[in-house]
Amino acid sequence: MMDPRTRLLLEAPTASTLLRLAIPNMLVMLAQAAAGLVETYFIGKLGTDALAGVALVFPVVMLMQMMSAGAMGGGIASSIARALGAGRRADANALALHALVIALCLGAAFAIGVVGGGRWIYQAMGGSGRALEAALTYSNWIFAGAVLVWLFNSLGAVLRGTGNMAFPAAVTCIGVLILVPASPVLIFGWGPFPALGIAGGAVALLSYYVLGCLAFVAYLWGGRSVLHPSLRTVRFRWPLFRDILRVGAVAALVTVTTNLTIIIGTAFVGAGERERALRTAWIGAAIAFTLTEAIGLCAAAFPTAWLSLFDTDARMLEAGATYLRTVGPFYGMFGLALSLYFASQGAGRLLWPLLGAAARLAIAALAGWLALRWTGELSHVFLAQSLGLVAAGLINWAAVAGGAWFGSLRWPWSTAAALQKQSST
Repeated sequence: MMDPRTRLLLEAPTASTLLRLAIPNMLVMLAQAAAGLVETYFIGKLGTDALAGVALVFPVVMLMQMMSAGAMGGGIASSIARALGAGRRADANALALHALVIALCLGAAFAIGVVGGGRWIYQAMGGSGRALEAALTYSNWIFAGAVLVWLFNSLGAVLRGTGNMAFPAAVTCIGVLILVPASPVLIFGWGPFPALGIAGGAVALLSYYVLGCLAFVAYLWGGRSVLHPSLRTVRFRWPLFRDILRVGAVAALVTVTTNLTIIIGTAFVGAGERERALRTAWIGAAIAFTLTEAIGLCAAAFPTAWLSLFDTDARMLEAGATYLRTVGPFYGMFGLALSLYFASQGAGRLLWPLLGAAARLAIAALAGWLALRWTGELSHVFLAQSLGLVAAGLINWAAVAGGAWFGSLRWPWSTAAALQKQSST
């Protein structure tokens, strides 16, 4: 018998279902953004070197976050959703445990790679002096606990694969409420807590992941989840690993190219419902485009108000304002590309998102390098970043509209017209 939550995903009205699932995720994004803003604000109080060090680490942390939550997390969630949608409950339970094995392996790989090679990475990104030392201090603490980050995001993806968006969102939001006061306490010290400086922000963040993992484990093995994975009965099988990796591994390549674009910029300064799946993708893409474009336009219109929260250095404000005014108006294309990329994960079609991310990387890297070589103007480097966003968005849009998922031409308007005609007959 199909679980009611799974049936709701397959049969409920598309727009309302998307909003019901998206609202918890939006709350999560707002909570995480608020936490990052608060932590960066307090680290900024330690001085420009500390802030510059965190800025060096940020793209690498985002690479891990996007690989664990977005790329591999998408592979985990989509594989479990497909198994539940096809009535394969035993496989769905086993997939949850296979996902944790993948998380442990990749978390360990990140810890070894970044802790061992952090100095080389941040020097290659332009770090030096006290900013480099601050980056290494923050990075070593964060990536020593990389397994916690991977387990947290993988466990959340397991629950999202069952259609449960509310509990992962609740864990994240409650965790952020704890993290926000914990960060300044551990950075500056208070009462029995010593002042750990920049390391305090990392320790607070790792504490958040520890508590979050415990909450997810308690929920999954406490009998409240749709899934009931058991270590005693599981038999690890390559086909189940492959079901996760065939989406997650390719999506990870997209993530790597996406984050390499950010790093270069830092260095320079489902269930066979095809028509329903397409309609869902277009509605979600429209929502993502609208929200990210609105954010980008606001940032472009009032750059100083945002940047002055972190520092008042005139050169930083000038460079940051130039970036936001140049790239901000094109944020909508980033939202469009990212939305269709995640939708393509569910469809198991990731070639074009990979090509789009590669095109973005190539344009940003090559055009940015040429801009520095020929003009030396930061605005031209940032323009290269904007062109990369536009290319990624248009490639993803054209691929899905052109039938990359299911082999026949499906423009957004023709899909809607076909569905309307079918319902009328």
